[in-house]
Amino acid sequence: MKWFIPLFACLLSSCAATPPAQSPADPEITQLMQREKLQGLALAVIDDGQIRSVRSWGWRNAEKGLPLQTNTIMYGASLTKAAFAYMLLQLVDEGKLDLDAPLERLLPKPLPDYREPDDYADLARDERWRKLTPRILLTHSAGFANFRWLEPDKKLRFHFEPGSRYSYSGEGLTILQLIVEQGLKLDTGAEMQRRVFDRFGMRNTSMKWRPDFAANLADGYDENGKMEAHDERSRVRAAGSMDTTIEDQAKLWAGIVRGDGLSPASRAAMVKGWLPIVSRHQFPTLEEGTASWPQQLAAGLGVVSFRDRSGGAGWFKGGHNEITANMVICLDARRRCVVMLSNDVRAERIYPELARRVLGENDMPWAWEYNFTPPH
Repeated sequence: MKWFIPLFACLLSSCAATPPAQSPADPEITQLMQREKLQGLALAVIDDGQIRSVRSWGWRNAEKGLPLQTNTIMYGASLTKAAFAYMLLQLVDEGKLDLDAPLERLLPKPLPDYREPDDYADLARDERWRKLTPRILLTHSAGFANFRWLEPDKKLRFHFEPGSRYSYSGEGLTILQLIVEQGLKLDTGAEMQRRVFDRFGMRNTSMKWRPDFAANLADGYDENGKMEAHDERSRVRAAGSMDTTIEDQAKLWAGIVRGDGLSPASRAAMVKGWLPIVSRHQFPTLEEGTASWPQQLAAGLGVVSFRDRSGGAGWFKGGHNEITANMVICLDARRRCVVMLSNDVRAERIYPELARRVLGENDMPWAWEYNFTPPH
């Protein structure tokens, strides 16, 4: 009867009733893609911290009849931010970076004195730059627009007190990169390669363009189905220069959900809700609001955190531009993730359905992320 005690404990915790994560069947995927006229889709399933499935459908270039494969190079977009945050937390573990140190302690000269690779002279008359910390920058609460070129005059400015509320900003990641390169005297691309890509065996991922990518890369498709060629990014940008594959992203997120390479404290800090999010939507980024999210939506470090019905933290990160739709959702209670990459921005319309089929019923805040409520 020794088997009875662990079995009884398992029944009490409902672990026996938790179905495994599953990749949707081909007919389901095909039907959804045809419905939205999608050109390409790649999907990976992670369960209990292990990769269970990596698959792809459709075209990397429909005009040439080139299929999208699991090793096809795709644009990572803002998934770069989460991978970069993971690297920064390794520096924290090593005592090289203090998340709460003010910027003036982390840089050898005042931020407004920097002119290259980005110019911060616009902040010379606003002392609020001194209040910025890595934690504020990682939680997207610096007070900047997403990018300065979105401002009417193309100038960088504060829109609110740093640390007071969430407002998604790639500018914050650019300052974090400046800390790594000017304050710590490290090469961002080399550190990402060594600490993240090599660690997880991501052989076809890089922070900038590699010539060997040209033989098997995905071109993109916009909202109207118009093709746009893959951009060969020659500069490392922590905010979003990563090229990658669905095979490599599966390895990355399986490692992250397990916490490989981080102390337990740093892994927990990454997905902790540090700053409640009260905006109704993520975009436009400077939207103010007083929304009350029942799933306790909050800014983590490089990801967004929420409370999921599975009993633990849920967290996610998207990556988007006019021709790219990426989304990763993980549930800590089951160490379960769905990783979805597409070279067609219209794929975002089917992601809620795919996530539900892989993860089961969940509390992912689609209304905030994509500004729509998916059907059930």
